[in-house]
Amino acid sequence: MATTPALLSIDEYLRTSYHPDADFVDGEIEERHLGEYEHRKIQGFFYFVFTLNEESWGTDAVVEQRIRVTSDRVRVCDVAILRSDAPREQVTATPPLLCIEILSPEDRISRAKEVLADYLSMGVQNIWLIDPLRRIAYTFDATGLHEADFTNLTVPGTPIHVDLTEAFAKLDKKFVAADRL
Repeated sequence: MATTPALLSIDEYLRTSYHPDADFVDGEIEERHLGEYEHRKIQGFFYFVFTLNEESWGTDAVVEQRIRVTSDRVRVCDVAILRSDAPREQVTATPPLLCIEILSPEDRISRAKEVLADYLSMGVQNIWLIDPLRRIAYTFDATGLHEADFTNLTVPGTPIHVDLTEAFAKLDKKFVAADRL
């Protein structure tokens, strides 16, 4: 006979550390896929670009940030871009300026859409989904997922602009070099 797993409270989740950190959805822990080379390289690229431009863009970049999207859901964002004047919260409850999620090989677009929809429902206006294996970038809004120009990702009304050409080229170069070994 199968038993139903015991549900955690949000307080229990917030007091617990997970390695790697996990999402909390309606009383259950949802593991996240990470650790692959492409995922980490693209995550590092975004963190680096946004950190270099924090003053001129008025932003604060954080990786693996817990974001409380509803009273019973917490998502761990790959890269969250906060406004520099946003309150400093241990668990972000103020909608970030931008949430960036990066697909890992095991990730499914359908699951990614659920995560992105949670960000949208909390009031995040700018959401990017990056697929480093297919070298594709998407934006997400109330009408769904839209393929974006990865050479010119922007946040409307801000000076933010990111070109993934260099990051994708570095991934391609690593694969070519590895193939020669």
